[in-house]
Amino acid sequence: MIDISLEETFSLTEATKRLPCRRKGKRPNVATLYRWAQQGCRGVRLETLCVGATRCTSTEALQRFFNAITAASEPTSIPEPPRHTPGRRKQIEAAERRLAQAGI
Repeated sequence: MIDISLEETFSLTEATKRLPCRRKGKRPNVATLYRWAQQGCRGVRLETLCVGATRCTSTEALQRFFNAITAASEPTSIPEPPRHTPGRRKQIEAAERRLAQAGI
């Protein structure tokens, strides 16, 4: 949550000017920031607050948002090996025994 006593707030229009350029040297459109605030991205919403009729955010809120969507897109664990049915597991164990008996 944005704390206006600790964070400098500015409009979403101003926020677009503080973000790095993206494709073809263009900055994100203000509609993108409104979408991030209302619908979110990868399950994370951009923190905003209303100052009168103006939707505002802060540099710290943008940082928290980008950190969260980066974390959401990174794998969190090593994928589990495939699980086998009991019949398939018995076949694998039998094959391993035959290989061990053959010295392979």
